[in-house]
Amino acid sequence: MTTLLVIAKEPRPGRVKTRLTPPFSPAQAAALAEASLADTLDAVAAAPAARRVLVLDGEPGPWLPPGFDVVPQCGGGLDERLADAFAHCSGPALLIGMDTPQVTPGLLTVDFAGYDAYFGGAEDGGFWALGLADPDPALLRGVPMSTQETGARQRQRLVGAGLRVCDLPRLRDVDTADDAAAVAALVPHGRFAALLSRCTAHSGTDRR
Repeated sequence: MTTLLVIAKEPRPGRVKTRLTPPFSPAQAAALAEASLADTLDAVAAAPAARRVLVLDGEPGPWLPPGFDVVPQCGGGLDERLADAFAHCSGPALLIGMDTPQVTPGLLTVDFAGYDAYFGGAEDGGFWALGLADPDPALLRGVPMSTQETGARQRQRLVGAGLRVCDLPRLRDVDTADDAAAVAALVPHGRFAALLSRCTAHSGTDRR
């Protein structure tokens, strides 16, 4: 079975989801990040896995469900941190972030029998999921991160290595208030959507 990895930051004001400020306060942005992370971890907990690992920058909190191993993120750029996350795995692994609370256990249930890699592109040009049958950290190191070409470059790296790639559905990351509203509409009964509704009412912001 597959190891499921979640790479995340501790949801503290001023450290996460800074592009949500404004219209939301730093405290609201951190609370939204926590809700997004909690919904994501619930989906991971419900998906079949050999092991579930939270690769965390910071300290775990009450939002962490049981059944997860917690390992600290290494230093360096995002490519190095993603590569190091895979270095903790000895078998097939699928890595996701904390920015897609609409993710479902079904999306995380992957079968490497016919593929060497899974790739989930994001609407902003990045990627929300990367799965490797053989978790080679070199497949990530040096890929330019946080650009509109990141996803394409990462997928090209996989194909260039001769891997058989299965594409997952493209998802939208939560970065801006517009992103948050669009994602919440997809999962209206989750923690993230409920909290966004309260934050929007409190801030007087309506993104619909």
